[in-house]
Amino acid sequence: MQADQTIRRIALAYSGGLDTSVMIPWLRAKYGSEVVAVVADVGQPEDFDAVQAKALATGATACEVVDLKEEFAADYLFPALRAGAIYEGRYMLGTALARPLIAKAQVEAALAHGCDALAHGCTGKGNDQVRFEVTYRTLAPDLGIVAPWREWDLRSREDEIAYAEAHGISISVTPEKPFSIDENLWHRSIEGGVLENPAVPPPEEIFQMTVDPAAAPDEPELVEISFERGLPTALDGAVLSPAALIEQLNQIAGSHGIGRVDIVESRLVGMKSRGVYETPAGTVLRAALRDLEALTLDHATAAFKEQVAIRYGELVYQGLWHSSLREALDAFIESSHRTVTGTVSVRLCKGSALAVGRCSPFTLYREDLATFGKDGVYDQEDAAGFIRLWGLPSEVRARVQAGPMHGRVMPGAAEPAAESGRDGPWAGRTRVGEAAGAR
Repeated sequence: MQADQTIRRIALAYSGGLDTSVMIPWLRAKYGSEVVAVVADVGQPEDFDAVQAKALATGATACEVVDLKEEFAADYLFPALRAGAIYEGRYMLGTALARPLIAKAQVEAALAHGCDALAHGCTGKGNDQVRFEVTYRTLAPDLGIVAPWREWDLRSREDEIAYAEAHGISISVTPEKPFSIDENLWHRSIEGGVLENPAVPPPEEIFQMTVDPAAAPDEPELVEISFERGLPTALDGAVLSPAALIEQLNQIAGSHGIGRVDIVESRLVGMKSRGVYETPAGTVLRAALRDLEALTLDHATAAFKEQVAIRYGELVYQGLWHSSLREALDAFIESSHRTVTGTVSVRLCKGSALAVGRCSPFTLYREDLATFGKDGVYDQEDAAGFIRLWGLPSEVRARVQAGPMHGRVMPGAAEPAAESGRDGPWAGRTRVGEAAGAR
């Protein structure tokens, strides 16, 4: 914030966790302003009545709880799933996708309450500060921005814990378990504590959405997922809303230990960080959709879509959800996936999700063409002409390069020591352009 800017009321993105719990009294003391807490329900298992009561008890003027689950699933999660958005090949972007939606709800609440500024609980080392603030500047460029982690003298979670205790704020984080946890409909992420050493295996106690794959049932389970235009619509034949489908599939896939990822990733601000993630439903949906795409997309479209997926994932991770490029990529995906409709059967067993059956009214697969048995569609003699034309550029290049070298040894190779008899290492070898047996 600019030093000369007066702040009467601040809208704070509030979760009730350690960071935002200490921020309400800190913001009031620092700026002498009212604080409106904005709580976004994006599917995290939370007692929102208790969160609201806590915000008011610690000094908030008001606390808005906004149910965003269906909007999150339909307008953020499923489009990113359809785009194949994965960061660095492994992270399914659960936190990154939630931030622009939470910031949007925060802006709407700020405008409704006549706030002068927006505040978030992101540290100056993380990606989320970028995601929140880019959204703020896109949707409400005239509102000020307060980032306490970049201003206060609390330099660690231990400092925050001490501050909370000094101000009588109830928290669940302790010095013994100082994990930073973010949970929503799509995933659960865990950072901090012993996880800051990438050589230390994650303790089993940190997992909540998934069982240990080794302890999962020995018997596999088959689930059937239906898609329309690349978007999930039904689970085991039951048509469900996007949020309900994810919730049910989370339970099923999590019981089989599916969706755990332990990675070291490249943060936007330049450092490496270690995160442990649980994304059970997302992992199964991704496996099913990729299989359906293989059935319904031609090779060129599918190959280009893989390039789009990488860029799409980077845009989401880097806080550029509200960008013209992301919108343009969505337009391509919308067009390319007009025929990605069908049903996929996925086998779940001990941490793995394997597509084992797929069908679509728009399938590009024809059994009468692919069969190894007798068919009356494909004339195998046509392959000879195809191969000649397909290999023609390679053949022409080889002949041109041979040119005056015809009949001589390969470039860079030493001449044989003795021509007669071809002794030594050249014994039995053939020169370029010289037919075997012509010696």
